[in-house]
Amino acid sequence: MRIAELAGRRVAVWGFGREGHAVIKALRARLPAQALTLFCSAAEADAARAFDAALDVVTGEPDAAALARFEVVVKSPGISAYKPALLAAQAQGTRFTSGTALWFGEHAVEKQPQARVIGITGTKGKSTASALTAHLARALGVRTALAGNIGLPLLELLGQRADLWVIELSSFQTGEAGPLELGVVTSLYEEHLDWHGSRERYVADKLKLAGVSRRLLVNGLQPNLLERTATHPHRLVFGTPEGWHVRDGMICRGAQAVFDSAALAAPGLHNALNACAALAALETLGFDAIAAAPALATFRPLPHRLQPLGECDGWHWVNDSISTTPLATLAALESLHGRTVTVLVGGHDRGLDWTPFVAAMRSAPAHAIVCMGANGARIEAALREAEIRCPILPVDDLAGAVAEAKTHTPRGGVILLSPGAPSFDQFRDYAERGRRFAALAGLDPSGIASIPGLGIGGTPDC
Repeated sequence: MRIAELAGRRVAVWGFGREGHAVIKALRARLPAQALTLFCSAAEADAARAFDAALDVVTGEPDAAALARFEVVVKSPGISAYKPALLAAQAQGTRFTSGTALWFGEHAVEKQPQARVIGITGTKGKSTASALTAHLARALGVRTALAGNIGLPLLELLGQRADLWVIELSSFQTGEAGPLELGVVTSLYEEHLDWHGSRERYVADKLKLAGVSRRLLVNGLQPNLLERTATHPHRLVFGTPEGWHVRDGMICRGAQAVFDSAALAAPGLHNALNACAALAALETLGFDAIAAAPALATFRPLPHRLQPLGECDGWHWVNDSISTTPLATLAALESLHGRTVTVLVGGHDRGLDWTPFVAAMRSAPAHAIVCMGANGARIEAALREAEIRCPILPVDDLAGAVAEAKTHTPRGGVILLSPGAPSFDQFRDYAERGRRFAALAGLDPSGIASIPGLGIGGTPDC
């Protein structure tokens, strides 16, 4: 769907976060006379009216009848496509779209000369892989856009020119993407079951990216991902010896050692694999990935993703607030192998399975595990039942978790926030949780928020 197709129709925007702002701004730019209704929370109403005085602002969660009054509803990604009210309105003829889908509609028509599009998704690694791909492309002098779920809605770049578009897509957005030259899947585990309703639907939604990708690049170390994408006619893999992979601490292209992964500022094997994904993606599109590889040394890790905050009061603090699955927490601990680590886990309970985490702690426990938040008691019970041989410390909230971590971690040790769960039980989002962690550590939270490289550029961020 293109923006022009909305002209003269009954249109609503559902959600007033950054995506909602971008949608309203884009519609006003292309269709200034279009009547628009906004569904938002009561707390957002005044800000919405100040943002656009012509909006008809409706507060509260819309029901099926309210949604069915409109021909088209442009919804924000965080609103589940499986809400009963949405499905009921859809059955009555309301069409639901998104800022992502509208951007792809416009991009297809504009047909920018030689503009190429890479869409990157994955349960974990998609943001870092996206940022790495853009960084490396810019190191080759390619005018590259970095946008999408990573923090910059595509519609904020509407009408702008780039030679390469690197777009991060969440599982909420993969079904909204248009045709892609290359789709990349970094990993596939269970997540966002509250939005999708089941693990199987999450996997199916995530892999909708394959259906719109002319070529598909996937993590060759994940058998379930290989099995689910086996029928794609132009599938490629990374992580295995014949292509870009990690061997003996080196990032390699086949038999050729190309880059020492210890020089990558983003720590851990999983980030070295993210670098492999980025290099393989560029190579697939015909760029000189080996020439780009040295720029890995100047890549700045993204905030809240295994982000070293520094030392304070004798402890080393690491912010991995983006960790929203138990497997992500295990990856964080693996990256700190050999150090004395107290890990802070727990948050909003989505019913994810903590069995792999508990099994790993049985064989290689952390120095201490602090269990917090809505699912903290469930994690604590599973650890105690397995008789994990390290201190297991139940607390109510993040402040209590930091206090307990200080008590039980020797000076020189690491205090790691890697919750393995979303933040919504106590915070607006993972970024707010990460900033609060930095403040509780005694560090300045203002310096950890920005994601380098968003938007359009032709040189890497150094």
